[in-house]
Amino acid sequence: RQTRRGLGIKACTITNCKIRKEMHFDRKNYFYPDNPKNYQITQNETPIGYDGYVEIEDNGVKKKIYIEEMHIEEDTCKSTHRNDSTLLDFNRAGVPLIEIVTKPCISTPEEAKLYLEKLRELLFYADISDCKMEEGSMRADANISIRLKGAKEFGTRAEIKNVNSFRALVRALEYEFERQAEILEEGGSVVQETRLWDDNSGTTSSMRGKEDAHDYRYFPEPDLMPLEVSQEWVDKIAREMPELPAQKLERYQSIGLSEYDASVLVNQIDMALYFDKLIEQKADPKTASNFLMGEVAAYLKEEKINIENSKLSVENFVKLLDLLKKGIISNNIAKGLIIDILKTGEDAAVLVEKKGLSVISDESSILPIVQKIVASNPEQVAAYKGGRDKLFGFFV
Repeated sequence: RQTRRGLGIKACTITNCKIRKEMHFDRKNYFYPDNPKNYQITQNETPIGYDGYVEIEDNGVKKKIYIEEMHIEEDTCKSTHRNDSTLLDFNRAGVPLIEIVTKPCISTPEEAKLYLEKLRELLFYADISDCKMEEGSMRADANISIRLKGAKEFGTRAEIKNVNSFRALVRALEYEFERQAEILEEGGSVVQETRLWDDNSGTTSSMRGKEDAHDYRYFPEPDLMPLEVSQEWVDKIAREMPELPAQKLERYQSIGLSEYDASVLVNQIDMALYFDKLIEQKADPKTASNFLMGEVAAYLKEEKINIENSKLSVENFVKLLDLLKKGIISNNIAKGLIIDILKTGEDAAVLVEKKGLSVISDESSILPIVQKIVASNPEQVAAYKGGRDKLFGFFV
């Protein structure tokens, strides 16, 4: 797809961050099993981006989630915790990533979830990451602190790791809120630490004490030169940016979709990309979106798959819509056929022929059928003539 260069700059652009034009890398020194070199290359003093925001909407109310900074650093090992043991996977150690740090402005677990969903949407549409949490290409650590009503200072925070889904994030934050509240209500003090989330038990447990910045003994990375980012490069990346959600929403409405229909498609990234391919093949936007949000979405949800993994190819879907447009099949027949195609991948035209589902439009062929049905149902005919107009549907 797009070039993989400048991903950090792209990420700064979509999150409204200021981009630092001169930066250097630092070494973050600490000893831990997931860090085999005992230091991690990062950006401490000069992160690539800062002072940005992402806007979320909760029940019609918009709120900006402010970003403190965005820095580039190398990944550590993947740690998998099982009972009293920890397994280390070294495959991703040293791979570069971007870490986005928010300011302490998120008030509820639901807001945290909405922020991550919005961030995932932006990162995916900008072709920065596929954002698959289950594969580790998007991860989240949650810092949470609470304070008594009326208190002005923030409370002591705990960092929660091992959160592998948005649902787990909400559950972990809800649990940690209750844990910290119980400590404070009993007159105790919350300890600054890193805690592990256990999705099976629905609890967090202490992992290690949480260090402050001075504990890492940062110093400039001696093996990497300072990096300069030109305005020309920033402008070039901005010009080449793929279509983002807000732009896609506007375009969908311009081709005839309602604001609601457009929003539903945009919020389901795989559906939106599939819909774009249908439009490229000259499919009717409204008809295509109705099928996608109706029969197709229901089938995919039931089968727990996404449209990329289904057997409904874009070309075959367009064939089905073309048969409907030409009047060869009815809308109801098309609804049944699309489920068959989702299951088997069979060609739409072949299915119509095999099942004898073509609409009969020749009056001389239809009239004998009508006459036979009317003759076979004298009681219903009499009732209809007697004023029971709704029986017309029975005859149809």
